[in-house]
Amino acid sequence: MTSSSSSGARVGREISRRSLFRLGGVVGAGLALGPALSACAGPTGTPGPGTMTMALNRSLVSLDNKLNQFDAAVTVQRAVRQGLTRIGADLTPELVLAERFELTGDTEWTVQLRDGVVYSDGTPVTPQDVATALEMYQGVNGSFLASFFREWPTVEVLDERTFTMNTELPEPNLDFLMANILITPAAANLPEELQSGVGSGPYVVTASNRGTGDYTLRRNEAYWGPRAAIETVQVRFVPEESSRVVSMRSGEVDVIDTISPDSADQLAGVRDVTIERTDGLRISQLFYNFRKPADHPLANVRVRQALSMGIDGRALVDDVLVGSVTAATGVVPEGLSGGTGGHEYAFDPRGARQLLESEGVTDLELTMIWETGEFANDTSVMEAVVQMMGDIGVRTRLVQFQPGGDISLWRQGRGGDWDVLGNGFASPTGLALTMLQGMYGGTAEREATRDTYHGYVFPEIQQVITAAGTEVDPSRRQTLLAEAQDAVWETWPCMWAFVPNAVLARRDRVSDLLLKPSNSFELSSTKLAARA
Repeated sequence: MTSSSSSGARVGREISRRSLFRLGGVVGAGLALGPALSACAGPTGTPGPGTMTMALNRSLVSLDNKLNQFDAAVTVQRAVRQGLTRIGADLTPELVLAERFELTGDTEWTVQLRDGVVYSDGTPVTPQDVATALEMYQGVNGSFLASFFREWPTVEVLDERTFTMNTELPEPNLDFLMANILITPAAANLPEELQSGVGSGPYVVTASNRGTGDYTLRRNEAYWGPRAAIETVQVRFVPEESSRVVSMRSGEVDVIDTISPDSADQLAGVRDVTIERTDGLRISQLFYNFRKPADHPLANVRVRQALSMGIDGRALVDDVLVGSVTAATGVVPEGLSGGTGGHEYAFDPRGARQLLESEGVTDLELTMIWETGEFANDTSVMEAVVQMMGDIGVRTRLVQFQPGGDISLWRQGRGGDWDVLGNGFASPTGLALTMLQGMYGGTAEREATRDTYHGYVFPEIQQVITAAGTEVDPSRRQTLLAEAQDAVWETWPCMWAFVPNAVLARRDRVSDLLLKPSNSFELSSTKLAARA
């Protein structure tokens, strides 16, 4: 990649953070907002001595993850429903419902459930529940998780606790993948997100309102594992970050997630409040729409590259995101197992103009969309990009839509046409392979059902990713992963991308909260001191 030109760097420095926020007022005139913001579910009262209150920036629309897997929602979902395994803080699989999960053949894993593992109603977890869960996850349309599975394993029951999971081709990472399949009694499972029902986790749901995003969890006194330390957990959806910060300052909530650098700075000096940070596994990007017709400018890789050259990533990182993120150095976070860096988004606005001109693109207009709260300072980022695109002669229209379940429609192209989507993609396994499979492993068959990532279908790349996913030799697998990442980069799938830190704020009466790189934590091991 070329290095930034001196003139380009000068332009970047001229975009001060203050000017970016001033710009927001100008751009706002052309901002096509979606439905009016949901009424803020403002916290009322203070949590009781045995109650911890969490205020989330995304609505918890479901108690399982068949369609979406928002980071903070995982914390709650896994407190109610569990998988055979989970990904620990060191990004390796830990056994949960399974006491044995072992590769016993090239295409066979043998699993044994823990003795005595039961749901909250006292019924046992069975191998058939696992088989049904796999059927239900693959039965939904537009599933985030389904894209991680190159093929779905089949279950052969050996006895009441033991079964094998079998695949046509080797699946050396199945213990990672199964961490994301939450198990429900077979008779109560459906090919849709579940709003209620029993689970095997340390908490049960005693009240829920999907519309407001409010849930009440109570400790499962019959839990098969160690008893949860906190008796009651209140979950609230508070979309306005300012409201969440005010609630935190006043002591009305105990934990708020995914906060911006400004809010973290505000709360850092507040008595009895601690900021938790860790490197993240999520990649946030301005992803191109790969469903454009062949004669559309965005179907031209050189046009996509030119637009990327118009983005001053350093200004976005330093001035808008205030150092809370790292500019991506590849198509997946470098910190993932198997992730490689070495690439760079180079800011060169003059070169961008010249490249667009050479491709015959002189009057390009883009529609850029994003979901509120997708990443910290999301609106400011998008408004800054509008200015940068204007500097290379590209007109841009922003469309913001509200959180709450429509993201799958937009990803599938069923919510309307767009050119660039401000979006994020998590790696709930900690593996680069999973993210590559989910974002860049699309096939024509998957695109027929709109289950690819924004229409990204490059058969030659998909074949390399598949080869890496079925390679049992770690060294050869890494070589293939590196080859796949280089090939994806050359297609310029993103205008720009960054890796955000995971950041939350907690009151000091909340202890033993271990924030994972997946931006989640274990509710069962989190503790709560009595309110002073």
